[in-house]
Amino acid sequence: MALVPCQVLRAAILLSYCSILCNYKAIEMPSHQTYGGSWKFLTFIDLVIQAVFFGICVLSDLSSLLTRGSGNQEQERQLKKLISLRDWMLAVLAFPVGVFVVAVFWIIYAYDREMIYPKLLDNFIPGWLNHGMHTTVLPFILIEMRTSHHAYPSRSSGLAAICTFSVGYILWYGRREREA
Repeated sequence: MALVPCQVLRAAILLSYCSILCNYKAIEMPSHQTYGGSWKFLTFIDLVIQAVFFGICVLSDLSSLLTRGSGNQEQERQLKKLISLRDWMLAVLAFPVGVFVVAVFWIIYAYDREMIYPKLLDNFIPGWLNHGMHTTVLPFILIEMRTSHHAYPSRSSGLAAICTFSVGYILWYGRREREA
């Protein structure tokens, strides 16, 4: 089985997220020195989620290439688990958190830039990195959904998982605000 464009695209997207994360972490901003560092920003958490998701995609593609036709039942079973994890992660974290970050950032940015991305940040974060964090997420995830078949979890388990993530983030972030 030869590489197909969606497999090459996934690898390219993974590399772009790794580049964005490395460039973002290399920036020395005062807010990175406070409680939670970069992890207090949902944008950063989303970038990590997207990078892990596309990493799992690339890993499942490579595993699929290596196990096809081998006849090894254990390898096929492990590949199915990996694909199942990939599909779960898309439905529960990568898509909902990614769409939320992009939509909320640009809506608030259009309403009042200073509220979400003060002009002061332009001194630290170049425009291309801002778009890498707040724009490219949506087209990349939509391309993934369009080019690959995914089996989604049940609505109730998916909602339970994303609600657990959301409440966990809010509780953690709220704790930080109370201590500040």
